[in-house]
Amino acid sequence: MSQPRQQQHNPNTGLSKTAKWCVTHSMLCTGLYICLVSLFFLAFPGVDLWASGLFHFGAEGFKAENIAFLRDVRHLGPFLVRVIAIACVAVLLIKLLVPGRSPLMPLRQPLFLLSTLILGPGVLVNLVLKDNWGRPRPRSVEIFGGDLPYQPVWKISSYCDKNCSFVSGEGSAAMWLVAAVALLVPATWRKGTLAFLIPLGLILSANRVAFGGHFLSDTLLSWGVTLLLILAVHYLLYRKTPPLVSDRQLDEWFTVWGRRLQNVLQGLASWGRRTLRRVGQALSER
Repeated sequence: MSQPRQQQHNPNTGLSKTAKWCVTHSMLCTGLYICLVSLFFLAFPGVDLWASGLFHFGAEGFKAENIAFLRDVRHLGPFLVRVIAIACVAVLLIKLLVPGRSPLMPLRQPLFLLSTLILGPGVLVNLVLKDNWGRPRPRSVEIFGGDLPYQPVWKISSYCDKNCSFVSGEGSAAMWLVAAVALLVPATWRKGTLAFLIPLGLILSANRVAFGGHFLSDTLLSWGVTLLLILAVHYLLYRKTPPLVSDRQLDEWFTVWGRRLQNVLQGLASWGRRTLRRVGQALSER
């Protein structure tokens, strides 16, 4: 009788159950995370200023942005994003141009990666939030040598017109690298993938805080909104029954349109050859 009681009061058992519940209700947990982080920084805005102040050195400003190594690290994230995006586009194009062959991978995978990248870091973060909320970056606020007042999270202001601080684009891209990629890799690779991507995502996100480019709240909320969108698209493509579109449907769609494209290209090639022959004949008759 004592062993079951010990298991009931075992903290590890409670953590395991909580983790399983969060995985099962991932979208709900992410929504709660966004609400809690927002409420925390609305109640304690000084935490934002304190976190940025750790990297600010008076007249020298945010010294981290002058360190060449850290600037190079900043470019690693966008580079990896571009590599993955180009690979996904290449997979879809190859299937379109060679419709008779099997795709290099199930086509929902590149569709999932590209759609979450475009809708998350692209549309939601950069076009909707960063271009409309008007939050000045840390380096622009008065306490850090700028001339603009600090603005709390979610407050729309006119102090910044475009590409503003709320939320972090790098933080969003980092979350996309971690979550979107980890959801697709085989289970046997997942731990190794996360062991590489999570530290990288943390470094890329922290870099922007250290550079004075974003507040801590910008980064934490960018993780939340990006993850929520990724989970929503993953649900539609993989967890919904039936899914929004299947690998077979995508394969058939690309095959049909690939063959139509081939017919168009063959027609254009025939027209081009006929045109060249006519031009050659006209020139030879002169």
